[in-house]
Amino acid sequence: MALKKLFIALTCMLCLCCGASSASAAGKLVAAVLTSDMERYRDAYRSFLKALAAKGYEEGTVEVVTQTPNPDPISWANSVRKFDAIKPDLLVTFGAPVTLAAKQETSGIPVVFVDVYGPVETGISRSMSQAGGSLCGVSSKVPVATLIKAMGDIRPIRTLGVLYNTREAGSILQLKEVKRAAAQQGFAVVEANVPSAAGLDTALTYLLGRADCLFVSESSVIGRGFDRIIRKATDARVAVISLTPGSSERGALVSLEISPTEQGQLAADYASKILSGRRPGELPVYTPRKVDLVLNMGVARTLDLHVPFKALSAATRVIK
Repeated sequence: MALKKLFIALTCMLCLCCGASSASAAGKLVAAVLTSDMERYRDAYRSFLKALAAKGYEEGTVEVVTQTPNPDPISWANSVRKFDAIKPDLLVTFGAPVTLAAKQETSGIPVVFVDVYGPVETGISRSMSQAGGSLCGVSSKVPVATLIKAMGDIRPIRTLGVLYNTREAGSILQLKEVKRAAAQQGFAVVEANVPSAAGLDTALTYLLGRADCLFVSESSVIGRGFDRIIRKATDARVAVISLTPGSSERGALVSLEISPTEQGQLAADYASKILSGRRPGELPVYTPRKVDLVLNMGVARTLDLHVPFKALSAATRVIK
């Protein structure tokens, strides 16, 4: 118990310098790790806390300690190991990379994962009906083919450039799904791996010289450079598409987006069940209920693209 209290105190101090947060209270201990300081994870985390409080697990009944490590495998594993040492009542992981670290590094702690793209395909979950082991959670997977078709309804894709990161399971899976769609729809794919921020400009130069459309996959490293990606793609007159929440607001032409708010709410539902005694491995994986196909008409005008009524009517949200 002394070790647990000491670690919580140290974690709370670390929060001030690494962007993590804590809620000081007695009772249950919930630990949370965000794959990175991306807006999608922050939004899901805030939604999780709000929904958990609404279920009766608020300040005074639950203590929450949180870490947001650097987006690299060593940092993800270290954060998980620290929490494993104090044995919280529940570990909540945001994103596939840190969830994979939790699966490998924890010993019997219940885990609720949030915003994981393809939990079965990435090896996190045994199936969608039962995650297995001590895990359960929420998938963020949506069909890549739907996004690509939406782009093709505006302008046919001849060569699609893909920015991805071999360090992040969701990013790799999205690349595979792009290639599957390419085989079915008859366009070419060129790819560039961006495992660190230093390689982004080189990757963009390579892709923008070859592709007529750019797919930005899910990646903490790539996400940090999203505004730079948009500027360079716009200068090259190349449309950007993505599955990242908020990407159309930031300059993508088309995006297919889950709701981070809903992700947090669904995770809180599972957290409350587990804190009340349910076994996580017996629960099914939640799938997104709210998915938006977003079209940015301002970007279309900037790129001199005509948007047919078919493409416009398919969008669930249009940014003017």
